[in-house]
Amino acid sequence: MSQASNIIAGVGFCTGNGTGDLSVLERALARHADLGADIAELSLYSEDLVSGGRVLPERIGKLVEITKRYKLGYTVHGLVCSNFMDMVNLPYQKAAMRAMLELCDRVGASVLVHHSGMAPMKTRGEMGLVDAMEREALAEMAEVARGYGVRIALENIFAMGDDEYRQTPSEVAATVAAIGHPNLCALIDFSHAYIESKRRGLDWRAEIRAMAPVAGHLHVHDSFGRPYTMTRFFHPGEAMALGIGDLHMPLGWGDIPWEEIFAELTFPAGTTMIMEITERFEPELPACLARARGLAALADEKAAVAA
Repeated sequence: MSQASNIIAGVGFCTGNGTGDLSVLERALARHADLGADIAELSLYSEDLVSGGRVLPERIGKLVEITKRYKLGYTVHGLVCSNFMDMVNLPYQKAAMRAMLELCDRVGASVLVHHSGMAPMKTRGEMGLVDAMEREALAEMAEVARGYGVRIALENIFAMGDDEYRQTPSEVAATVAAIGHPNLCALIDFSHAYIESKRRGLDWRAEIRAMAPVAGHLHVHDSFGRPYTMTRFFHPGEAMALGIGDLHMPLGWGDIPWEEIFAELTFPAGTTMIMEITERFEPELPACLARARGLAALADEKAAVAA
């Protein structure tokens, strides 16, 4: 792995949505290794490796065999539907995370990505109850993660409308800080923060500044921060043409000021950076990797000034 950055421990890409065919995942890893990435984020939620909270041993062996072929560090993306505010299904949610932590251990992944919670919007008091439920579950799972030497990275997500409760990025940071466990950190998804801040009328740069001190993992992809004022598109390129939603575009295709942000924020040493760029933009990956390495250098410069 590259040691060029003192703050950003590794830069790489996600493997994208899988089909259960692990040869597709292997081709993605081969491409990322050829490009010179340091790490890969394994999208294991879509690879049919966990059933009812149980790791399938006949499939995990194949995954381990594949990951060992490449000189890459690994992180893992847990369930996209992960939700510790889901009272009805919380036992199943925890069981799935335990299985994902086992997968992290088997492939030597340092981070497990977990989406922050979602609940129907009710009164502020009821939202306090689901916040407390999420914190309790995260504290419990962070202790499980400690046994595997894995950090759970709590990712900020945007709501689709006013009837859906999501914590703001700064509230996600407060959740991580309140739990105060060494195996729990915040994951800054810059585009998600941009979208939710515009939707809520918040200062999005202030929101990500609040997350930076407790961050340990970053998701980098471009957008225009436009909330979902429409959701029906016949092709992903239509959403991109309109600039609406969570586009997962190459760096520079949206209007996020990446260099300004990385020159401004101070991240903890050892933070990892994953470019969540969809498979249809594969030709743009080399340019994105070069730009991401420049962002890592800016993070080093900012940390040196702060010191």
